[in-house]
Order: sequence, then structure tokens, then C-alpha cells
Amino acid sequence: MTKNSLGIAKEPKNTRVVVAMSGGVDSSVAASLLHEEGYDVVGVTLQLYDHGAATSKSKTCCAGQDIHDARRVADARGFPHYVLNYESNFRESVIDDFADSYMRGETPIPCVRCNQSVKFRDLLRVANDLGADCMVTGHYVQRMNGDKASELHRAIDDTKDQSYFLFATTQEQLDFLRFPLGGWTKDITRKHAERLGLLTADKPDSQDICFVPGGDYAKIVKKIRPEAEKPGEIVHIDGRVLGKHDGIIHFTIGQRKGLGIGGGHNDDNNPFYVLRIDPAKNQVVVGPKEALAKDILHVKECNWLSADTDEDAMVKFRSSMKPVPARIVRKGNEAEITLESPQYGISPGQACVFYSGSRVLGGGWISGTGKL
Repeated sequence: MTKNSLGIAKEPKNTRVVVAMSGGVDSSVAASLLHEEGYDVVGVTLQLYDHGAATSKSKTCCAGQDIHDARRVADARGFPHYVLNYESNFRESVIDDFADSYMRGETPIPCVRCNQSVKFRDLLRVANDLGADCMVTGHYVQRMNGDKASELHRAIDDTKDQSYFLFATTQEQLDFLRFPLGGWTKDITRKHAERLGLLTADKPDSQDICFVPGGDYAKIVKKIRPEAEKPGEIVHIDGRVLGKHDGIIHFTIGQRKGLGIGGGHNDDNNPFYVLRIDPAKNQVVVGPKEALAKDILHVKECNWLSADTDEDAMVKFRSSMKPVPARIVRKGNEAEITLESPQYGISPGQACVFYSGSRVLGGGWISGTGKL
């Protein structure tokens, strides 16, 4: 039998598709287009965090107004929709990990943890329980059929590509997932939303972390871990004490502004940058910009989507950066990355994602850095 548009050997009407609906325009369009095509669509939204009334104005997902919007889209288009309360799972897997990561002096990326644990672990389990043939999301990435297995690729639209946040998708999950929006640009999604008359057509993209509306990370960490605001020293890389801080959670690697140590500590009066955060000593270590340059990355908890061994590749350690050349040496579920040229502001806790062209080879979490 000929395969349908989702690559499954069934007629659309006999193909059950669970769509993860966040309440935004992307997942609304993905679900509505598949329903229009005749698929047996079931929309599922996870309630992950509740801001109450504040959510209606925040650029987040999976809470409050977003859940209401997802339900209204499903009702208007005529397919079933379910809301599952996963707040407890989310708190344990994502929020607590976020706070603990800051306490360890790291720079966490909770959206990756959310995809890794709640959305692509727990929600896929629900999709299987519902008898789905596949699960669809509104992410801007591409799933392609390789010679041996499904492959994860960057989206056509570089400005919307979300592959960095999905590096932890396992091979088994990738085989079951579909990403129908990854092959076009965001303006096409908006046009489909307008054509279909979706109430989310003009909804802005999510920007804030869902449980940190407004971007005040320290406030959230203090609430979860009250001991986080422990005063300590700001120390120069040469050992001089330059000032005091009100808690390491207020600092990130590469930070220049807001250090609170004033001038007069060096002859040329050049700015200081945060070079290292030492939770054991409760110290923030600062120094000149050139001391930030690193070309060795140690990566743990790697997820591999390629069977190849050590190889030259491109890597990203921030979602917004352009990939840079590197050499990857695999060590089981760990890896050592040697960058072709030193880079600045690399922090433990960030994700390092490996690419070959548009294909995602895998990725992991940065545990340390060094200099050749």
C-alpha cells in the first residue's frame, strides 16, 4: 500500500495522530492541517505550570490561556482534545533541576529538559496508550528517512530552527515523531492559520520560559531554594578579592554588566567578565575577556543519532549561534570536543549539539571547559 503524507502505510482516515498542542499557532496549524487532510487527529495539551491570570499576557506555553486556546482550536476544527495535568512531573524533572543547576554554578536550559523528559517521554507514552500511529509536534525541525534509520535535520528556516532544543530525542522517539512544519518558513504557517480561521493566527511566538515569565530567573530559584542567596566573594583570577555578591545565582559565565565591583581594580580599567562560578567556595571568579576563550569542551549524558565514530563536525553551544567547526571524540555517553578556534562565554550546564550539514548527529550537556 502507498504510504500517506506522514510516511505510514495507511489511509489518513485510518491513521491516528496525537498532536502535542501547546496553545500556540504552530501546533494549532499542524493539528488543523492534518485534520483537514483526513487524519484521525487527537489533540493533547500538557498542563505544566499555572500562573493563574498572569498567563494570559505572558509569552509562554502550556499553562492558563494557552490551554484554553488549544481547546478552542480543537473544538472549532472538530477533533477531540485532552488536557493532562503533568505539573508534578514537570516540577520534579524540569523546575527542580533548573534551580539545582543554578546552585551548581551552571547555566541551565529547561526547554531541553522539558522536551527530553516530560514532552518526549511522558507524552509519547500517552500517545501509545491512545493507539496512535505517530505523534506530531509544531517544532521547526525535519525528520528524514536515512539509509538505516530516521534522521533529525535542521529546519528549512534557519531563523526558526529548533533542532538545538531537540538533540536529546532518542532514535526510538524519532521513529515515532513527525514534524510537518520543518519544511517551510513561519510565514507559511501564519497563512495557513489565517486561511483556516484559527484564533491563534496572530498569537506571538513563545519567548519566556514557561515558569519564568519576565525572565527573572533568580526570583524563581530563590523561591525553590531559599538558601540560594548566600553572600560570598567576587575574586579576580589572580586571587584578589574585588568585592562581595549576594548569591552565585545572580551570575552567569561571560557576564560583564551588573558585577557590582566598580573600577580602579586594574591599570587599564578594562571591564571584568565572569570566568567561573565556584559553588564549593561560593565565589564568583572574574577576569579579562581573553580569559573566557575556550577550545575544549567536556560533554556528558550524550544522545547519539549517528552510528559514526569520532569525526569532524559542526557544533553549537547556544541556540542562537551559528555552528562552528570542531572535532568530536566519543567516549561512551561522553565526548570531548576540540573547537577549531576558541569561543567565548561557554558555560557548564549548556547543551552542545553536533551537526553534519543539516543533520543532527547528537548532543550532550557541557560539564567543563579547557584551553589547549
